[in-house]
Amino acid sequence: MHVRRISSILCALALSISTAYAAAPQQQFANMGDLQLENKATINDCSIGYRTFGTLNADKSNVILFTTWHTGTSRDAAGMLQSGALFDPAPWYVIVVDALGNGVSCSPSNSKTQPGPSFPQFSVRDMVASQHKLLTEKLGIKHLHAVMGYSMGGMQAFQWAASYPGFMDVAIPIAGTPRLTSSDMLFLRIVEKSVLDEPAYAGGRYAQNPPLPMYNLLFAMNFDSPAHRSARTAPKDFEKFFRESQASDPDGTDANNSLWQIRAVLGHDIAQGGKLEDAAPRIKARLVPINAAQDHLVNPGPAIAFSKLRKEEATVLDTDCGHAALRCAMPAMKAVVEKALR
Repeated sequence: MHVRRISSILCALALSISTAYAAAPQQQFANMGDLQLENKATINDCSIGYRTFGTLNADKSNVILFTTWHTGTSRDAAGMLQSGALFDPAPWYVIVVDALGNGVSCSPSNSKTQPGPSFPQFSVRDMVASQHKLLTEKLGIKHLHAVMGYSMGGMQAFQWAASYPGFMDVAIPIAGTPRLTSSDMLFLRIVEKSVLDEPAYAGGRYAQNPPLPMYNLLFAMNFDSPAHRSARTAPKDFEKFFRESQASDPDGTDANNSLWQIRAVLGHDIAQGGKLEDAAPRIKARLVPINAAQDHLVNPGPAIAFSKLRKEEATVLDTDCGHAALRCAMPAMKAVVEKALR
């Protein structure tokens, strides 16, 4: 299973991706000018991509921000929103923002003045700050009813609640975490090394997107739980699965884009090295984390513990689908999301 195809699981769900894509709202862009990052570097002439679903009401009280996952785009998210799989979008005005580095918003792959490895390294906090700037300065949105996202999008939802505590009523991080565990960092550092060690990567100065067989295999190994993979792939079918898992995807994400987002995630910590106990009371929004018990990409432990600190209840899905819980537990997840939005 190619990494791009793994990413597409999150938007396919059991509906036709091509149909959802054909009906997706128009891609829009906001020119943010030069975007200063928390590390004092500057992204030159940064544009942020986004799509909107639904109608904004008169008092602008029905806005939901949806943040994208690692390598995911607003186009990818269209399927789950238009199908109503994750929640009924009809009452809401949903803004899906393309995260920094996803190839739609300003990224290593599309920068004219800072291409490839010259592109500044951004953080998850920078992703969120750029989205806040987009909402407040370009779209005239001063408050959100909710912010939600899946995986890296869930991390952004946690960061939104920490960075702008009074800006939303509810934050719904799905398969996200307030900070990485050592096991999360181990996985991502190995993924990072698999890219850097690939000769075709050429230090990020490749002429065409390089094949990344080890990168693909690492995601294939950790995206599902061991129980799910063992049940879905019989030993007699393993060689075929192994070949397909490491094969290059012609529509795969640009390697530098993926790497820059991975490095952003590696630095994710809403407490910025401090205690989560101190960060918890500063969040004003209701926090409704949803995690899968057998997630081997994003450890659910910190989200569960953080909810306990706030005397709130995290939803822990009992499914062997691991990080792809959207694929197996959507009805249960939808019920939690709809209740949180109400």
